[in-house]
Amino acid sequence: MEAYSKFAEVYDLFMQNIPYEQWCTYVTELLNQYGIADGLVLELGCGTGTLTKRLASNGYDMIGVDCSEEMLEVAMEKERTNPQGILYLLQDMREFELYGTVRAVVSLCDSMNYLLELEDLEQVFRLVNNYLDPHGIFIFDLKTDYYYRNDTGDQIFGENQEDSSFIWENYYYEEERINEYALTIFTREQGNLYRKSEETHYQRAYEVSEVQEALSNAGMEFVTVYDACTYEPPRKDSERIYIIARESGK
Repeated sequence: MEAYSKFAEVYDLFMQNIPYEQWCTYVTELLNQYGIADGLVLELGCGTGTLTKRLASNGYDMIGVDCSEEMLEVAMEKERTNPQGILYLLQDMREFELYGTVRAVVSLCDSMNYLLELEDLEQVFRLVNNYLDPHGIFIFDLKTDYYYRNDTGDQIFGENQEDSSFIWENYYYEEERINEYALTIFTREQGNLYRKSEETHYQRAYEVSEVQEALSNAGMEFVTVYDACTYEPPRKDSERIYIIARESGK
């Protein structure tokens, strides 16, 4: 997994179209359905802490884990200007460590898609299972193969803001189900001088059956899967799905 570096400083600017409020409402509803209305909640792949802070505002004691130092710097600056008692940890989700257990773990914005090997996915599930309270809940989303094939595959996107711009080139390798993101970022430094930065990211599409097997191997109980922000099963054209799993005592 490659950490966000230069993109971190403009991430929030270019992600303004992400429906964080809708996602937070949906996840909070799901947590409440399983009796988790408060207490410690861990977010894996918390990024700049936008969702983390919204969940904290909904009454949860939040811990955020991310492997990008630059993204966490932005998150901690938000915490300094608007303290909510959030603990941020610079850790790779494949090796994360906590001091105790939590009532729930959440991971959104396709953080799990950054795990390119099934063994890595299973390892994260084992750690989640280890740090969940008995029968604790794990909620995470995944972009689908349909999304990569039809929405981003082999396409180029761009956005031009007053002080920064980016070009986002996509390449989808269908056989491996790997999507490559080539990001080129231009950030204004002074006058009309811009600094160019480049990053490459990779994500993998997983079949639900693969995720179920990895959860089982990790000792977790698969509960259900939904089409994003609904309570309906995934469709053939679902672009994002939510999976709910539970600590099973194994």
